[in-house]
Amino acid sequence: MLSGRILYAVHHGTYVIKFAGDVRVPLCASLEGFMERMLADAELHAVLIDLTDTVAIDSTALGLIAKIAVSLKERLDRQPVILSTNPDVNRVLSSMGFDRVFLILEKAPAVNESLDELPFTEPSQQALTRNVIEAHRVLMDMNEKNRATFRDLVDMLECEERDQKH
Repeated sequence: MLSGRILYAVHHGTYVIKFAGDVRVPLCASLEGFMERMLADAELHAVLIDLTDTVAIDSTALGLIAKIAVSLKERLDRQPVILSTNPDVNRVLSSMGFDRVFLILEKAPAVNESLDELPFTEPSQQALTRNVIEAHRVLMDMNEKNRATFRDLVDMLECEERDQKH
């Protein structure tokens, strides 16, 4: 049973994505599919990521969130907003350089609008490996510290991926 959830709402081109509980790799296939649809939406105007109910979040989910920032900057020259009141989560965001690509609000009301839950998508092992690699590549591109932190993991996963294909 998953202990994390991803909820969302869309209002006039503004996307709200709320992460609740312990957000880990298994939820990332659902998030990846949602992000692809969101980033293809011609009406996309802004993105708000609500982490106020997030207990923990892994680096793969963080990499996908970072991908939103990169895409929004390229497409609209805007920064997405993160709401986060958990000091532990805020430390992780800061240590990974998220404060350079997001507007992070540490004191803000939680989003209480009606949100729908992203349906869970069971990823194949290959899709899961690909998601983890791509998410960590985005993190690595953010700064040298992240590059050093995740280089060995990405190298190992790419090696495993090559071995699976042969």
